[in-house]
Amino acid sequence: MDKRRILVIAGSDSSGGAGLEADQRVIAVHQCYAMTATTALTAQSTQAVYQIHNVPSAFVSKQIDACVSDIGVDVVKIGMLASAPTINAVATALEKLSRPTCVLDPVMVATSGAQLLPNDAVTDLRERLLPLTTILTPNIPEANLLLANAGVEYPEIRSIPDLVRVAKLLQRLGPTHVLIKGGHLPVDHNLNVARRDADKEFVIDVLFSHSQDNDEDDVAVFKTDFSPSKNTHGTGCSLACTPFFLFSSSLSFALPTPSRGLTLTVFLKTAAIASNLALGHDVPRAVENACRYVERGIRTAPDLGKGSGPINHFCSIHGGGAAAAALGDGEEGESSLRKLEWG
Repeated sequence: MDKRRILVIAGSDSSGGAGLEADQRVIAVHQCYAMTATTALTAQSTQAVYQIHNVPSAFVSKQIDACVSDIGVDVVKIGMLASAPTINAVATALEKLSRPTCVLDPVMVATSGAQLLPNDAVTDLRERLLPLTTILTPNIPEANLLLANAGVEYPEIRSIPDLVRVAKLLQRLGPTHVLIKGGHLPVDHNLNVARRDADKEFVIDVLFSHSQDNDEDDVAVFKTDFSPSKNTHGTGCSLACTPFFLFSSSLSFALPTPSRGLTLTVFLKTAAIASNLALGHDVPRAVENACRYVERGIRTAPDLGKGSGPINHFCSIHGGGAAAAALGDGEEGESSLRKLEWG
């Protein structure tokens, strides 16, 4: 039986640059099969979000059950969950599935620093979903929020060792692996957090695992060139709204103005990781391939829309040798990605 069946549980982006629409392109490009359970609908462009409609948690469960009972699921990729009832519904569904491979992108904090989930929902996500997660992929603010919610002290991130320490603390909360995405804090040539825009040279991602067999920590550090491109929708999808509206109990609400005050980050990298796991790659290789894919997607972006445009989701099927490189099987020179020696 084909083992490349991926269920994406996330929100919809009507502009197509992120959310379920973009995830399905990423999964198809990796020659896997995508199914969806929609948690929220958005009316948005590359510039702003105009309205959000949260899908009732019972219907989210129905979507999951329909896919599982007929086609089956090998890998689950989770993005925007929006509310505590939806988080609990998804956790219950994963428990029924006997802990499938699960990639969780905990969409909880805007790049502005505003919290996008109420504390009770963060607690439910931490207590119910993290123990069921194969790879947790938070950005730095989301990592800090999860640790604070658990009452765990964490260091201020100024360097790669700080990223490793935060990843280790998160891994103790339940996930098998933790990938800290460092896009919020680019580093300078000394690999310390850049203090000025002119010093931003690299982006660092840290993958942390702990082996139960030999009681040893495994750390992989991935470095890519910092790219100032505006076409990062999907590696950073703009969701312009206030915490008041995101915490609203209403199933559907319109934003008073298409404000650009907040940016909600939903990384397509997790869809690429899920696809690589479905293809049979181990976790470090899956992460490395996904980093290379997203980097090339940014570099070859089509420049659509007037705001934050989408990356090139099809970068891996055009360009011969470059296509192979984007998926990790070509010449290293096609990508700035490097795996640093650590430990």
